[in-house]
Amino acid sequence: MEHIRKAFDAVAAEYDAQREHVIPDMRNYYSAAVWAAESPSHTPAILDIGAGTGLLTALLLEKYPAANVTLLDIAEKMLAVARERFYGRENVCFRAGDYAQVDLGGPYDLACSALSIHHLDPGDKRRLFGRVYRALVPGGIFVNADQTEGETPYFTERYREYWNDFLKSGPLTSEERTEILTRRDTLDRNEKLSVQLQWLHEAGFTDVDVVYRNRTFIVTVARKENTAETGQ
Repeated sequence: MEHIRKAFDAVAAEYDAQREHVIPDMRNYYSAAVWAAESPSHTPAILDIGAGTGLLTALLLEKYPAANVTLLDIAEKMLAVARERFYGRENVCFRAGDYAQVDLGGPYDLACSALSIHHLDPGDKRRLFGRVYRALVPGGIFVNADQTEGETPYFTERYREYWNDFLKSGPLTSEERTEILTRRDTLDRNEKLSVQLQWLHEAGFTDVDVVYRNRTFIVTVARKENTAETGQ
């Protein structure tokens, strides 16, 4: 993960400003993730996995202002932006570390991630889903707003063309587009949506679904069974 840390530390300063020009339909994409992050508690314990500059956390705190949020990321310069964003918020804490390796902590009511887990190799993704399951309370929710491979090479190529056209249609300079595409083509390790859903089931999640999809961009939600609801 060291190469990922370096890549994202290098773009920390401009990361937020570029997002809407990099992610098609970004607002609806993130809105779907926040909608899926449902908890009966007004003060849920939340883990933001690969939190970066804190974009997702900021939206979650609009929904749950009194939540206790832990932002975990390997890129310390990205977390530095998040620290500035949440300066003075005593209910927000920060951890620098490789979430594929470090203890996730917990227990959490909600675990969420946005545009990060796709950087992991397949084995690490699969293991992470199991580790997230174990870090959640019964009834806890895991929301992953991420990228996916097409189910066939045909759709993978079509999704890539769609994304390339979107990048060209915006205000990004050719140098910025080249940097983004280079990062995509060298760091992304996308997996099929069907495989990811299977891994979530195998991890132990009982309720698993897709609440948003726009070509390669997806939001999955998985719920850990609450044994109190089943009378066990």
